[in-house]
Amino acid sequence: MVVLTSKIHIIGSVGSGKTTLAKMLSSQLNIPYYELDNVVWKRSEKGDIRNTPEERDKQLNDIVSSDAWIIEGAHHTWVSQSFQHAGIIIFLDVALSKRIYRITKRFILQLLQLEKANYKPSFHMYLKMFKWTRDFERESKAEILYMFGEYSDKVVVLKDNREVDI
Repeated sequence: MVVLTSKIHIIGSVGSGKTTLAKMLSSQLNIPYYELDNVVWKRSEKGDIRNTPEERDKQLNDIVSSDAWIIEGAHHTWVSQSFQHAGIIIFLDVALSKRIYRITKRFILQLLQLEKANYKPSFHMYLKMFKWTRDFERESKAEILYMFGEYSDKVVVLKDNREVDI
């Protein structure tokens, strides 16, 4: 069982269930959730534009300065203030086979417009998700686990996003 607080950071690879878990916790705990991708990108009808590092960091600072939040994303190199302020950090270390299935399912549902996407679903984006997953396994996962040494008292590693019991 995971003991939850009013400041939760969820991190994991593409397809690990971060957004699903964040939405569920947000609904059950009545805490707003934020997707780090929406902090990195300015969303518009004409296409996404990357925020400057200063804009991105200011947005993140505004979020972590509030009383309650759930932040989710795969980003780890610029989110240390979120890790510092979080009461709990949930690392979703989901099996690669399950992530591949979820990426494919998400792509199909988005193409059929049965699931909302923050980006235009395309075969190119679908392939990028597999690249990000590979990069996560080869590099990011080890970096994240190393970073967690500083926050070990508040890190919980889950093999599935359904392991959280409120």
